[in-house]
Amino acid sequence: MPDGNGKNPWGNGGNGGGYRGGGQGPQQPDLDEMLRKAQDGFKDALPGNMDNKKIFLIALILGLALWLASGFYIVNPGENAVIQRFGAWNRTKSTEGLGYHLPTPLESATKINVTEIRRINIGFAEGYARGTRGQTQDVPEESLMLTSDRNIVDLDLVVQWDIRSAEDYLFNIQDQENTIKKVAESAIREAVGQTRMFSILTKGRDQVAQHTREIIQRNLDEYKSGVDIKQVLIQQAEVHPDVQAAFQDVQSAKQDAEDTQNKARAYREDILPKARGSAIQIIQKAEGYKQSAVAKATGDAERFNAVHQAYLDGKDVTKERIYIETMEEILQNARKIILDSSGDQGVVPYLPLSELKKKGEK
Repeated sequence: MPDGNGKNPWGNGGNGGGYRGGGQGPQQPDLDEMLRKAQDGFKDALPGNMDNKKIFLIALILGLALWLASGFYIVNPGENAVIQRFGAWNRTKSTEGLGYHLPTPLESATKINVTEIRRINIGFAEGYARGTRGQTQDVPEESLMLTSDRNIVDLDLVVQWDIRSAEDYLFNIQDQENTIKKVAESAIREAVGQTRMFSILTKGRDQVAQHTREIIQRNLDEYKSGVDIKQVLIQQAEVHPDVQAAFQDVQSAKQDAEDTQNKARAYREDILPKARGSAIQIIQKAEGYKQSAVAKATGDAERFNAVHQAYLDGKDVTKERIYIETMEEILQNARKIILDSSGDQGVVPYLPLSELKKKGEK
């Protein structure tokens, strides 16, 4: 209440409100005056025969009832309610429906959606992958990364996540979304730094995304963040413009090399069966010749041994037989002229040598 000199206890002038001169700001309200007005209004609503004690008791009961009723709360589908007692975690209500906690300041409830799939964009802004005109903006400080072969690649990716544990999410990490984004940026740079650029731009993209998800999840689990990384999607992977021409040359050379290798493989697959078949035929012929030569040599040796043995048994007979067989073999195909030595010795035999010579030349 105002004191005897007309000033209120907050030290403001007795002008009753508004701003003081000299830019000192607004006056503090007269609390006693406000309480008295509230009491007068409450009296007007009650029967006139009630004294101040009864009025105060009713007001106290109503205030206590309202205070106790402030502890009721509703958990919607997909939500968890984290109950704090004097600021510290006490319990978590994960079932939907009506719940109750002690009124403030004893306890408080923080509701959080644990089923919503959230997303964090890295390398681009405005929430969509690059490619939709007018809706995205590239963020080079996030998207440019160094590969294992020291090339620069431009990546856009989306990290999808939800909340596994509401209490861990609220109390174990601060600035949750920014923390998750920083962890994700570090993870993708680690994964890209272990991969060659050609693999990232082609068939290795999914492996890089999966490796990134594993790194993010492992790091967040170390923080006990209560976050579950659902998926990492690489939306865009491009060569940095400064090395685009060189990359195209390398790609062309690799394509030429691959074509040459394919042709060489096709030639090998065509020529090897033929070569193997020819080798088998040659080996078979050689084997047949070997067997024939061995058999012939064996036969000749046996025949020679037999002749030699016969010669040893009867040299004269053997000589005569060999002579006859040899002459028979020689004279078998020769032109023969037989002279009868038993005829008249005074007649000179006529030999048509010129005719024989002509026939021999023919």
